[in-house]
Amino acid sequence: MPSARTAKARGRAAHLGPERRRPQVLDAALEITVEQGVAQVTIGSIAERMGVTRPVVYACFEDRVALITALLERETAALTESLMVALQSARGADPQSAFVTGYQLLLRAVAERPNSWRVVFSASPDPAVAGRFAKVRAQLGEATSASIGPVLSRWWGIDDAEAKLPILVEFFMSTCEAAVRSLLDDANPWGADDLGELYGRMVSTAFGAA
Repeated sequence: MPSARTAKARGRAAHLGPERRRPQVLDAALEITVEQGVAQVTIGSIAERMGVTRPVVYACFEDRVALITALLERETAALTESLMVALQSARGADPQSAFVTGYQLLLRAVAERPNSWRVVFSASPDPAVAGRFAKVRAQLGEATSASIGPVLSRWWGIDDAEAKLPILVEFFMSTCEAAVRSLLDDANPWGADDLGELYGRMVSTAFGAA
């Protein structure tokens, strides 16, 4: 027999159409992903978390893949916006200061919405959504290339910059991911600004070595 709380939740759900209920479904999926991992996100687990029946969830998303894809699309919007702000802020005559500023802004955004970033990184190995994650990463790589390419010669006078650009962009993207994972690690003692300064100095030196 359903509890009074579950019955009340189901009663409220009955008054909501799929369009209004979808954000609630995605919020429940985010909670489960952070707590248990994306593999535990199913139509059944979502229904149980929300206190509704499975048909209620199916009315919002046709299957688990569609649900997780929608969750990733919503949460990666924050990732894309934050990285673009960091790239656009990494300007000026001093490359080290520019890199430090960029990493600090990126990690501040992570600190403000840690669960959004956790779901993006935890979902990446899931076969159901690996293609979506790869697509987002490719888009970010293109944006990074467009931002970093023009400053390579100005800052460091790098020879054959066009040939080295794909390698440098891949390196930069990997360090961004590593910085985010470090900040999200519960055992990490670093704050966003201190960690951003460390990564900014290291990556600036690595680019200079090119």
